[in-house]
Amino acid sequence: MIRLFLSLLLTMGLAAAADNNASKKDANLSAAAQKHIQEQLKREQKYAKEQKFYQGKDYNLSEHKVTKDQLEAVPVIEPDYDFDITDVYRDDI
Repeated sequence: MIRLFLSLLLTMGLAAAADNNASKKDANLSAAAQKHIQEQLKREQKYAKEQKFYQGKDYNLSEHKVTKDQLEAVPVIEPDYDFDITDVYRDDI
């Protein structure tokens, strides 16, 4: 009878200790979860700011429009087709 009582008492003590450890883990998990939530909120704010920029709804770019007259004034640059690849591999230059 005494053995049964002692084993029951020991079991209840171990269960109480396990509950105490579980509550500490929950507190640590809660702090880690709060930190993770704050990081995700910062990422979401950054994403929202970037999307606002990429959509360009708040920007007036009409002063930077180019007309056909302005395009005609731009000189045409002819490419140089006399490129020789051997110049790249020469050591004496």
